Amino acid sequence: MDHLRRDPVLRGLIGLTFIGFVLFFVFSGQPDLQVKTFWLFQVPLDAALAVGGWRLRTLAPARYRRFWSMIAFAGAAFTVGDAYHSLSNLIFPTEPSLNGGLVQTICFAVGMSSNVIACLIFPQGLRTARERFIFWLDAATVLVGGGVVAWCFAVNPVGGSHTDRLTAALTAALVLVATFSATKVALIKDPPMARMAAWPMVCAAMVQGVSTFLPGPFQTLDHPYVYAIRLLPSLLIACGPWIQIIVLRVGDPSSVAKRRPYSLLPYGMIMVTFAVFFMMLPMAASSQLVGATIGVVVITCLVAGRQLVAFHDNMNLIGRLDVALGELRDQALFDGLTGLANRTHFSAETVRLLDAESTLLLIDLDDFKTVNDTMGHAAGDALLVTVASRLRGSLRETDVVARLGGDEFAVLLPRTTADDAGLIVQNMLNRLAEPIVLLQHTVVTRASVGMTVARPGDDPSTLLSTADIAMYEAKRRGKGMWVTYTDEMGSRISAEAVLIRELDQAIEENQFVLVYQPIVRLADGEISGVEALIRWNHPERGLVSPIEFIPIAERTGQIVAIGRWALQESCRQAAAWRAASPDTVPLYVGVNVAGRQLRDPDLVTDVADALAAAGLPAGLLVIEVTETAVLDDEQSHATMEALRDLGVRLALDDFGTAASSLGLLLTCPVNSLKLDRSFVESINTVSRQAAVATAVSQMASALEFATVAEGIETVEQAELLQGLGYRYGQGYLYSRPVPPDGIVRLRSALALSVTGIEGGVLLESGR
Repeated sequence: MDHLRRDPVLRGLIGLTFIGFVLFFVFSGQPDLQVKTFWLFQVPLDAALAVGGWRLRTLAPARYRRFWSMIAFAGAAFTVGDAYHSLSNLIFPTEPSLNGGLVQTICFAVGMSSNVIACLIFPQGLRTARERFIFWLDAATVLVGGGVVAWCFAVNPVGGSHTDRLTAALTAALVLVATFSATKVALIKDPPMARMAAWPMVCAAMVQGVSTFLPGPFQTLDHPYVYAIRLLPSLLIACGPWIQIIVLRVGDPSSVAKRRPYSLLPYGMIMVTFAVFFMMLPMAASSQLVGATIGVVVITCLVAGRQLVAFHDNMNLIGRLDVALGELRDQALFDGLTGLANRTHFSAETVRLLDAESTLLLIDLDDFKTVNDTMGHAAGDALLVTVASRLRGSLRETDVVARLGGDEFAVLLPRTTADDAGLIVQNMLNRLAEPIVLLQHTVVTRASVGMTVARPGDDPSTLLSTADIAMYEAKRRGKGMWVTYTDEMGSRISAEAVLIRELDQAIEENQFVLVYQPIVRLADGEISGVEALIRWNHPERGLVSPIEFIPIAERTGQIVAIGRWALQESCRQAAAWRAASPDTVPLYVGVNVAGRQLRDPDLVTDVADALAAAGLPAGLLVIEVTETAVLDDEQSHATMEALRDLGVRLALDDFGTAASSLGLLLTCPVNSLKLDRSFVESINTVSRQAAVATAVSQMASALEFATVAEGIETVEQAELLQGLGYRYGQGYLYSRPVPPDGIVRLRSALALSVTGIEGGVLLESGR
């Protein structure tokens, strides 16, 4: 509305018309001057209609070009006719009359015909037969009502106030044009004019038509309001196109408002028809006729009212259904917790926006599980909401951010080079690293980000896959960073995928073997036990080191099946050695158990079943676990407690390499410590390693733990470790890992004192 009030053209037209109204009153009692003034002010209003229609011919959508061309032509015809008649009145004084001469009448008829054709030719936008049927049903109701009005007041006027058939015909045409225009504007979905522009023109035609058959006193030319009533329609018609120009230039809020699924216009025409019908009743009509007429009208109004109430109820139901559908659509496309796009919506947006310069990011929060475990899921949800807000705040409006599930997010950066994407990612990580207060605790969030740049032919699934590879590479490098995908990463992952498939086959075909490394008593070289070490007897590559496949098996969960087999085979072999040498001290066997196995609820059952199947006493089985496998893990601690209750011994392997080793000594239910080889390799030359080895031995002695030193390769190392209090050791000094039949030979050989014997001799015998 502010744009309408400020528009200079509309203000000029209204001001011009107001001046005309003033002059009508100034020249009151002088009909000749009033008539000349009327025609002089009529001409610029006609010209405004022509110019406005012509401008809209290029501004409006192409499908309405013919409509506005016809309106412009009508305005031009009105301008020519009214200008000719105005000049005639000025040059050739005649009797004052608001009715034009022959030229003006012809031009008016041509212009009105152009308007009628314009209303007929503009597209209705009705696509289905049902829509067309409903439109023409309502249109017929309105047109019949308009025809009744035209007939009663123009062709056959009440009281016979008009005898000029030409005027009557033109008046009827005006009424019908106004009626049909109103019908199309109100009933079709996409009219050529916004409502605020169309209704002034519709009202103008109605006012102009009605004004021609007002009773005699209203036709007297010395009344100023007669001229005002006749000039007002011209103003309304002229304003219509200019209002539409403003609507197209600045937008019309009302044009996007939701339209009712039904129109009130046909009901209004029914009321108008009834009013005309009552006016047509003779004054001496019988009471029966009047009563019946009133009954028909009342019943019709009641039925129409009931139908409108039903329409209103249906609208409410449809409105609630639209709300429900909107909620379902949001649930289908957006994440309920963060409000971000979900995986489905993100994939669709990626397909729509993906180009050769797009970059995709995959974001995974580091150590998010710790927040859930220590602070609860409510705190975890609050953290995710905050992270989502910060992600949105660090991105541009054109970027798409989604939550794929859990603590994993994805971002699409359309038309963004790798360099620009790097700046965006770094800013994102900086924003995420700002402290967050959760339940009165301050949390610093870090994330690992994988970035991949789109290539020709890439699709959303390919980009997500490559970004996922880069994200895991970021985690492998230490977390809290971003890494860009390279083909080398893809090759490595492809090789791992092949390895995973081959591991499945190895599990099914039992391709694994165990070798055993002796654990000796340092005092006399006697073998006390062995550590079972797994090897993969690959059908093409031969023996594969566990370093190559154990980490992958742990990540995929295949370690559970592999570990179950290793337990069963180790127990069977230990029982076989025990049966073969019943008179000697039986060897215990140490089996490595990964963290993934400790979290397996079936592990305790698997151990019990393996012992029972082999007939091996539980005390001859040692489960070796690493510090990282049991670090702050309640499930792992519970499993170890259950294993100890079975009578199985527990050893803390690679001791001294984790950050919380000392705390574990108080909580972890182990029986022995195995000093990591990194503290043994330079124990003779590096004083710090000797100090650590000494401290571990003293703590173990105080806690009554057995101690085993790993990685012993020289006699000097063995002697020093024995002097520090270590009772047992293992390493290449005594033997490399050997097959089961080599343990018997080694047991005899290692019973000899190692003093003065070259380690190489023993190593050779162990091959």
